Amino acid sequence: MKDSSSKQFITSVVLIFILLSLMLTMIFRSFYKTSAMEVRDLGVSNLKSQAAQIGRYLDKGDNVLWFAAGSVEYLLSINADPEEIETYLIKESDQMKRQYDENFTGIYGYIDGNYVDGSRWEPPEGYEPLKRTWYTEAIKANGEVVLSDPYIDAQTGEIIVSYSQMLDDGVSVLALDIIMNEVQKSMENITMGEVGYGFIVDEEGLVIAHTDRSKTGTNLLKSSEWKKILETVYEGEKSEYEMTVNNERCTVFTAPVTQNWHMIIVANNTALFHKIRLQLLNGIILAFVIFMIIVVFCALAVKKIRKAEKSRQESIRRLEQMNTDTVSALAYTIDAKDRYTSGHSQRVAKYAVMIAKKMGKSREELNAIYNAGLLHDIGKIRVPESVINKTGKLTEEEFDYIRIHPGSGYHILHDIQKDESIVYGAKYHHERYDGKGYPNGLKGKDIPETARIIAVADAYDAMASDRSYRAALPQEKIREEICKGKGTQFDPEMADIMISIIDEDYRYELRQKKGIIRNVLVVDDDPITLKIVERILSDMDDVAVLTARTGDEAITLIQEKDIDIVLLDLKLEETDGFTLLERIREFKDLPSILLTGDRSMETINMIRELKMDDYLTKPLNYAITRETVYSVLHGIR
Repeated sequence: MKDSSSKQFITSVVLIFILLSLMLTMIFRSFYKTSAMEVRDLGVSNLKSQAAQIGRYLDKGDNVLWFAAGSVEYLLSINADPEEIETYLIKESDQMKRQYDENFTGIYGYIDGNYVDGSRWEPPEGYEPLKRTWYTEAIKANGEVVLSDPYIDAQTGEIIVSYSQMLDDGVSVLALDIIMNEVQKSMENITMGEVGYGFIVDEEGLVIAHTDRSKTGTNLLKSSEWKKILETVYEGEKSEYEMTVNNERCTVFTAPVTQNWHMIIVANNTALFHKIRLQLLNGIILAFVIFMIIVVFCALAVKKIRKAEKSRQESIRRLEQMNTDTVSALAYTIDAKDRYTSGHSQRVAKYAVMIAKKMGKSREELNAIYNAGLLHDIGKIRVPESVINKTGKLTEEEFDYIRIHPGSGYHILHDIQKDESIVYGAKYHHERYDGKGYPNGLKGKDIPETARIIAVADAYDAMASDRSYRAALPQEKIREEICKGKGTQFDPEMADIMISIIDEDYRYELRQKKGIIRNVLVVDDDPITLKIVERILSDMDDVAVLTARTGDEAITLIQEKDIDIVLLDLKLEETDGFTLLERIREFKDLPSILLTGDRSMETINMIRELKMDDYLTKPLNYAITRETVYSVLHGIR
């Protein structure tokens, strides 16, 4: 008996060791894979953040030049002489250095037949501005602000780029030079230690900035190894690559900075994943120590090993049950693979509640029906994505995949939903009133009521939405199909209620919504401010900008147009923004944002008192302005 127990103990120890080793191998392998992915994701995220920061720095040049170009065009429109324009550029260049950066060397250009320079630089004899890159590229860009290829200053050895823009006359061009010192400092501040290094390179291979300043200005395309690496970076769409650099396996992170520039960080994999591997080694040692402690305690308790084994089996059973519940809970939260289903489920839930309300259901019943509508297609997680999104006619085998989703949804929900109406809504919403549906061929009133409601709502939304294989149907066609399905596909009572809902929906509002354009009215007597706001909001997909320079003009536009939000300047010529807002509110309550350079507490208190949605301080910041308008338009608080 003793030998038998010892043998059983040794066998158990060996078996446990093997199982534990396998389990730890899988866990550690998964941990290493996940951790390595997180390290890479963090590297990509940090790189994109750094690239975006440098991009924003360079965008200052774009904004400064764009603003200066607008002012010069205004001076040209009032026939200002060249001396006035040069005086303006000198003043603007000095102010730019003070306000933004001393690396913004000055604004210059070819204006109305003359070369003018805000940095007071005198061109040498024979200097031909019309042949300079900043001029020729601006003319090709036809009025857009263009960033020229970087070049190395012959005297200082510094990397310089030029922003330039053609003015409205089609001949004059304004330009701005930026020395890349600040970008170089940013790269030097990216602390890589022994992990690697970073740099910014254009598509000609020129290193614009490098962690190692001595390598700034070199051309990487002269190296066959780097030429191959850069070709992969330029042509690829990924943010990180596994490559061999200088005979070492490395992870190359990349992100666009602006136009044809790329920020690249090269990290040595051995150093990059050193901490993860060290953690794994510590985990293995700790696991081994724990295992040996367990063996010692098991040896002391060998007489009770059967009881311990029974307890272990019970623990395993509980663990498996816990895992099953966890998987079920996760499945409950996973959205369906059909690209239309997320919105579809919400709409089905909405229409099902509308039907149930007309049936006189209680609040509790309506809540259950709404949840049933949201969850009715959860079983599609078991259907291949290629079948769900197929644009052509399904084969019989493919349609069999579709037929399984009600049953799959039933089993997913069965253990996590105690409300039978929700579970049966998922299982029986494809049953037909005539008994020809699936999965069980139920007929008439044998089909649970919730499922009969969802069946009508589901069919209606399927017809009123764009699908992978067709566009949404006309409302009259949908009504015709539901009438045709009364008593065959649908419960006649539910179908009649759905038809009444359709008849009440004169404008066909109950359908998949398309993009909605919001009208933003900007009221300011300064044309430059109006132009700035128009430029800031111009690339918001769902926004159309209207402008007014007087209060009366604004009132007229609001009365004639469907305005969604109004941006008001505090100080207008004949009134002020607060007074104008009170006039507007006499006939329409609009979301409102104040534009002001006044930062006094008195103004802030007045904004609160009038319950304005927000205010923007001049000079307007591009990102803050966009975010504020977006947040107010979409009701984000």
